[in-house]
Amino acid sequence: MKRIAILTDSTAYLPSDLLKRYEIAVIPLQVIWGEETFLDGVTIRPAEFYQKLQTAKTMPSTSQPSAGAMKEAFAQLLAQAEFVLGIFISSKLSGTIQSAIQGREMLGPDAKRVEIFDSQTTTMAMGFQVLAAARSAEQAASVQDCILAAEQARQHSGVYFVVDTLEFLHRGGRIGGAQRFLGTALNLKPLLTIADGKVEAVERIRTKTKALDRLIEVVAEKTRGKTARRLAVLHANTPLEAQAVLEKAAAVLQPEETFTSDLSPVIGTHVGPGTIGLAYQAGI
Repeated sequence: MKRIAILTDSTAYLPSDLLKRYEIAVIPLQVIWGEETFLDGVTIRPAEFYQKLQTAKTMPSTSQPSAGAMKEAFAQLLAQAEFVLGIFISSKLSGTIQSAIQGREMLGPDAKRVEIFDSQTTTMAMGFQVLAAARSAEQAASVQDCILAAEQARQHSGVYFVVDTLEFLHRGGRIGGAQRFLGTALNLKPLLTIADGKVEAVERIRTKTKALDRLIEVVAEKTRGKTARRLAVLHANTPLEAQAVLEKAAAVLQPEETFTSDLSPVIGTHVGPGTIGLAYQAGI
């Protein structure tokens, strides 16, 4: 039996090879579209989602996993490990943490074998925390050591993103501090971040090309004097644009590891097509 199992949710976007390498379990969030409910990244994949979004007459919404689903996920992992560490999307963006807490309580005496960690973010900014904890667990560390590894990654990670429109964030109620950018000229592209667990505005840029250049500049500023150990470009149905951003960012920041990932249907529901994000983890 392994000592510690790691569980995260479907918005972490860790590449499948790393999920397999470190035996990281993933619980999907849900996309609700009319009368249908889809499991994020399982029963609806990004390509299908964005294609469907182009012609949809009704817009999707999202939901966290149920407490029962969390209990089942914890129970399955506790059958294979002494302890479970769950690292999930910010509690200010989703009810996933609350479902995890409720699911843990349903375990009875086994609840004490489950730890829950609020990433205070999402996408690969959370994925870097998950990866740090999983690598720590592989070294036969204690649960507290794994939590410390996640905390250190959280302190040195972040994500910035450019959206084509604030419509989706506004409609989904996740707009946060970007509210002040509503109603601005359509050609102005908002540069946003996740700070203190919620979406915050950074600045407005006149064109998307300039916004993506500024995206890289901001991450370079955040990592100045440090090694940009990991970079991840995240995109909502814009793979060529994402690849160009990654190549330019890697040339500037020279990271040790790079990743590219689709924004899953759950996050795509809230940011909309055309979004490009850049997540980073700096050296400590």
